[in-house]
Amino acid sequence: MFHCIPLWRCNRHIETIDKRHCSLLYVPDEIYRYSRSLEELLLDANQLRDLPKPFFQLVKLRKLGLSDNEIQRLPPEIANFMQLVELDVSRNDIMEIPESISYCKALQVADFSGNPLTRLPETFPELRNLTCLSINDISLQALPENIGNLSNLVSLELRENLLTYLPESLAQLHRLEELDIGNNELYNLPETIGCLVSLKDLWLDGNQLAEIPAELGSVKSLLCLDVSENKLERLPEDIGGLVSLTDLLVSQNLIDYLPEGIGKLKRLSILKVDQNRLVQLPESIGNCESLTELVLTENQLQILPRSIGKLKKLSNFNCDRNRLTSLPKEIGGCSSLNVLCVRENRLTRIPAEVSQATELHVFDVSGNRLVYLPMSLTTLRLKALWLSENQSQPLLTFQTDVDPESGEKVLTCVLLPQQPCEPENKGLDNLARCGALESLVNDMADDTWDDRAANRISAIRFLEEDDDEDDDEKGTLMRRATPHPGELKTMKKTAENLRNDMNAAKGLDSNKNEAVPPSPAPSPSTLWPTFFKDSAWPPCPVTSSANPPLVPAAS
Repeated sequence: MFHCIPLWRCNRHIETIDKRHCSLLYVPDEIYRYSRSLEELLLDANQLRDLPKPFFQLVKLRKLGLSDNEIQRLPPEIANFMQLVELDVSRNDIMEIPESISYCKALQVADFSGNPLTRLPETFPELRNLTCLSINDISLQALPENIGNLSNLVSLELRENLLTYLPESLAQLHRLEELDIGNNELYNLPETIGCLVSLKDLWLDGNQLAEIPAELGSVKSLLCLDVSENKLERLPEDIGGLVSLTDLLVSQNLIDYLPEGIGKLKRLSILKVDQNRLVQLPESIGNCESLTELVLTENQLQILPRSIGKLKKLSNFNCDRNRLTSLPKEIGGCSSLNVLCVRENRLTRIPAEVSQATELHVFDVSGNRLVYLPMSLTTLRLKALWLSENQSQPLLTFQTDVDPESGEKVLTCVLLPQQPCEPENKGLDNLARCGALESLVNDMADDTWDDRAANRISAIRFLEEDDDEDDDEKGTLMRRATPHPGELKTMKKTAENLRNDMNAAKGLDSNKNEAVPPSPAPSPSTLWPTFFKDSAWPPCPVTSSANPPLVPAAS
């Protein structure tokens, strides 16, 4: 005979309850029924504000998730959770961690990030079993001086706080593998940081560091070092001791040279030194045989070392916005190079040897001073060759020409020769950038600036139809980059204001009542760019294949 089991006895051994994203305002009462068996309770992403006293009778809990709620207080009864292993109360409104947290002796993983905390309780370092501690973005001003007592810590996250120093006891964390102190107010590091013998990842970005202690070079296990966005003027020569380092990020500092010791980093894969003051690279850079990504954007480099050709694994090389006047022919030795960016430099020629980098697919040389391109580029299967920031298609149709200096065949197109890019400014600076200011001032009799002749000559020449035509009248194509419509509007307004100011100085009204000499009739060569002013001109035909080689058109 079968007997009905009372409902209150059903499912009494539930071990896990997941009530995440349920819009809860209160802890459901039915949860308390399972106080003898419940081990995992997930109440993340609700609208809880209080934790009632019955909640702390769930003494079997091993994992508790309360993140993304509106909890304002963590009661002292938290001490009841003596078996708790994981606690996540991140992104709440908790203003204080009770001293009784020290009774949670089994706690291994804790996340208090995103709360309005300013300190940790003095008893906090008694949580000797902690392995992962996250206290990001809590306005923390100082760590407990005895933080080193957390001897089992493997991961310590302190990002986005107000720390101005690190306690000496931090050096006792011999098992620490990840340390994130990014976006704090650190001005220096203790020399004892070299005692973190197990450290693999160290983030120090976004601080006020002026130097890195040489002792850091003794951390042989370090894989990733991020010291970007600081005030570093140099890197220690001892950095060569980081023999396991794969990622070195030193962007946005004040570094003017890299130490020769950097060549000892045989495992270095990513090196980012953009937005510094580099004037040269050490020859030893070529010894970084595992380098796959090298970013040197926005420095003051004038030359690259020939040893760069030894970087056989380099696939991404970015050297935009420097002062390079040439590339070393050895760059063709970078046999794995996929992307080469040297935008906005002062290059006048590209070495033919670049074609030896047979894996090159993207080549950006816009904003330089190139007159021709080497014929050898036709052997590459480029997917993009950028010659101008206004270029509408990644590939162009090229014609062959002859270099008058060397007599060698070269490539040219409608975007060659180049003119260097100027920094964009507002108002009058915009006019100067487009070469319009002087002509606007000199031709105030005209209401438009459309018929101004540009001031550089293209390599494209028109066929001569009339032999009697004067040399000065021969059609030479004049061309400038078409300004953005917003720039046109700004320039027109500035020009009108400028004209009115000059007229006022000459005693003229806005209609120029005094006689002014008529403007000379524009020449045919001037009318051409006027006609195409608002179009993407000259047209740049693109080869039809999705991944075609650069084949020059018939001359």
